[in-house]
Amino acid sequence: MKRIILDTSFLLTALDFKIDIVSELERICDFPYVILILDKTLEEIKGKPNEKLASTFIDHLIKNKKLKIFKTLSKKYTDDILFLFSTRAIIATQDQELKRRIKEKNNQIITIRQKSHLIIE
Repeated sequence: MKRIILDTSFLLTALDFKIDIVSELERICDFPYVILILDKTLEEIKGKPNEKLASTFIDHLIKNKKLKIFKTLSKKYTDDILFLFSTRAIIATQDQELKRRIKEKNNQIITIRQKSHLIIE
């Protein structure tokens, strides 16, 4: 089973564009997967413009068993942790620098296209 880890930028952008992440992942993934979010991502969301909406959405996914929180013990930055996980998981991100780093290693990412749908690169 593959892991898909949602980054802060991805989550907030998807909510801004009203993209149904769960339906879109079902559409583009022809393999079994589990959706994860880092505990550090939850910390990053605090104080962001759509914090309340994001928290409500995350709570909804957790209650419906569609999302699991991955606890990290590292003191590293969230993007550095996501980069390390990119060898064992597909990272869903809109962060240009993180996408560049992951693509350099030929690892997969999920990103938003045309403000309407997701693609796997």
